Amino acid sequence: MSTVMDNFSWLYRKPSCQGRIKVEPEDFVVKENLGFEFAGTGEHFMVKIRKTGENTKYVVNELAKACGVKSRDVSWAGLKDRHAVTEQWLSVHLPGKPDPDLAQFVAEHPGVEVLETARHDKKLRPGDLVGNWFQLTLRELDQADDVVARLAQVAKQGVPNYFGEQRFGHSGNNVVKARAWGNDEFRVRDKSKRSFYLSAARSWLFNMVLSARIEQQAVHTVLDGDLLQVDGDERGRLVQADLEQWQQAVDNGTASITAPMMGDNALPTSGQSEAFEMAIVEQEPLLLKLIRDNRMRHERRPLLLKPQDMAWQHDGDTVTVSFALPAGCFATAVVRELMVELPQQEGYDANSDQ
Repeated sequence: MSTVMDNFSWLYRKPSCQGRIKVEPEDFVVKENLGFEFAGTGEHFMVKIRKTGENTKYVVNELAKACGVKSRDVSWAGLKDRHAVTEQWLSVHLPGKPDPDLAQFVAEHPGVEVLETARHDKKLRPGDLVGNWFQLTLRELDQADDVVARLAQVAKQGVPNYFGEQRFGHSGNNVVKARAWGNDEFRVRDKSKRSFYLSAARSWLFNMVLSARIEQQAVHTVLDGDLLQVDGDERGRLVQADLEQWQQAVDNGTASITAPMMGDNALPTSGQSEAFEMAIVEQEPLLLKLIRDNRMRHERRPLLLKPQDMAWQHDGDTVTVSFALPAGCFATAVVRELMVELPQQEGYDANSDQ
């Protein structure tokens, strides 16, 4: 099945194994990790839900009705896939009001369970989470042994930290729209659409740089002028000397090579690395223009993603794998290195709101 992600290189070569994922919602399980404790008191009613076959925004709207508030009074830390079983927290702004009875809400929505409730002094905001835990079931694998071998490689060396296909819209439409907007073909006033297109533009350029480094066999190799993320140092370190020392830090996992989330300011890299990055991103002048016109600020993102707490089971033509990823990283980046996904069966709803 050809996808927009076929534009980007594989770290372990394109898989030869074909198979299916999300045959059933239970084949894609996600559990959110907020990474902090609730205050126990406050004007925000916190609700932990488990939903099956429902998207987050639909549940938000229905929970708002059940609590007697507007949808804008319900917030979340992250959107989750529809065709999956997902656990996440929602916060409902209920100042001066008691905890509502959600029995009727649960009875009317068989795809939603309420697992836990609490009180907190702040509402949830997008990005207020440390990461997610996944359990994925890969079915109808025609070379399951190859998937198992690749899992061992992934556990040791990680996968490319690509933004997944859902970031780019159906058939990459968000990138197409971003180029057209950058070419002044139309104006975008809707805030959500502006966010989608700008995010797609920056993510596409990041993926391009990462893919090029894989092609040049430089994804594990420190270049002169690279910016590294070092454990315990959020500022990053510019590599201008002692390449061998920094290479050892990357090899032992205490430092990570980064690529750009482009902005309107100058690249923080220098020398060989800066020249490499600019040569790639300048292949997309309309996306660059759009990012600069909208005064986006430059950020960095690690090239590689190493799933944590990886475990897997192999049973015939089925492999079940579990792992944890930091917030903002995509489980599809892991699956992409394991197998080629067959076209979904008739009746499958590909709606994803990660």
